[in-house]
Parts: sequence; structure tokens; C-alpha cells
Amino acid sequence: MRTVKELAELAGVTVRTLHHYDEIRLLVPRARTEAGYRLYDHDDLLRLQQIMFWRELGFTLTDIAAALDDPDYDRVEALREQRAELVRRHDDLGQILKAVDQTLAELEGGHRTDEEEMFVAFDHSQYEDEVEERWGDTDAYRQSRERTTHMGKADFDRIAAENEAFVGRLAEAFTAGAAPDSDRAMDLAEQARLAIGQFYDCSHEMHVNLGDMYVADPRFTATYDTHAEGLAAWFRDAIRANAERASTDR
Repeated sequence: MRTVKELAELAGVTVRTLHHYDEIRLLVPRARTEAGYRLYDHDDLLRLQQIMFWRELGFTLTDIAAALDDPDYDRVEALREQRAELVRRHDDLGQILKAVDQTLAELEGGHRTDEEEMFVAFDHSQYEDEVEERWGDTDAYRQSRERTTHMGKADFDRIAAENEAFVGRLAEAFTAGAAPDSDRAMDLAEQARLAIGQFYDCSHEMHVNLGDMYVADPRFTATYDTHAEGLAAWFRDAIRANAERASTDR
């Protein structure tokens, strides 16, 4: 049996994360000491490993809980699915590593890279198709295409750095216990909405829809929840509160 501190150190997660998993019934310790301290056995560790596998693949805690608690959940089959997905990602990273090595060789005076092979490691078509299918007929999509046409690498690097810093501020507010409808949280939501204006005009209603997507789409959820568990849902609620505040200010 391991204590919560021992398990946190073993798994590389925080004690707060394990407490949260217990609170939402995702990982309930098998036993407790007479003083009430959590104790985890080997089966608990296997369940935590499953949780971490699914989180690594971008699934939300809600989806993971539903899967693990399903009477028909097959741990062996789940591991096979996880392994297949990890192999696919490994293959993708292998292609990228190969491209890096080829370019290093060229820059260090070796063989010139075949221009037809320089970008084969990057397959963005799936995302481009998805974006166009979802929003291709919207004004926002047309505005985004128009505005990004005039942006260079320096612009995108700046935007990426600003976004990373912003998510850090979100996580700080969240972990400090700020309520989603607090001024601090709503002001951050408004900052995010205005920042989107670099790409397209984002109304409060549209921002609410984006907030819902941050929770519904595991890829977006992972972007926020890797900073703090539950951050995506909290941000969505802050966006909703900010939109409501704007409607009452009119």
C-alpha cells in the first residue's frame, strides 16, 4: 500500500491531483488509515496508469471516468488501443526526427535535402479540412484567411508566446480559487475574446460557442488541463459569465 504522497512521487503527479481524482470518484483509494489518510494498492496504481494513458491521448476526465466505470470495459483491449495510438504517434515523430536529421546534415555541409521531401513529415491537411468543413462558409473563416495572409513567422511566434503566457495567467487564477464569475476570471475571458480579434471579429455569442468547444473537444481540453486539471471547464464558465456580464451592461 502506498500513501498519497508516495503515489504522487511515483507517478509524477501532484497530491492535489490525486485528491481531485478522489473527490470526483475517478480514483478512490482502496483503503484509509485510522487517521483517515489515503492508501492505494496495486489495482489503484493500475487504474491511475490507465487514467494517465488516456489523458496523454487527449481524453477528458469525464470521458475517462465513463470508460473505466463501464462494466464492459476491457483493460487489455484498452491497452491494445492505447498502444496502437502511441505507435502511430511514434511513427509520426519518427518522420519528423528524420526531417530534422536531414536538415541538420544539409546545414552542416552535407547532402542537400530533396525539396519534395522537406515537408512530408507534417500532415496538416486533416486539420485544414476540418476547419474548412466547420467554418468555411463563415465570415470569421474568411476574415481569418485574409488577416493571416499578411502575417509572418515573427507574428505567429509572438502570438504563440502571448497565448502561452495568457494560459499561465488563467491557471494562476484557477489554482488561486477564483470563481468563474469573478471579475478576475471574466476579465481574463474578455482579454481572450479581444485577442481573437487578431484573426476575426469574435462576438460574445461566438466566444461562448468556442468555450463549449474547449471542453467538448479533447484536443482543446488538453491544451488547458495540462496546466491545471479542470482549467478548460473553468475557462468555459468564465467565458459564459463574461458574455452574460456584457449583455447586462448594454
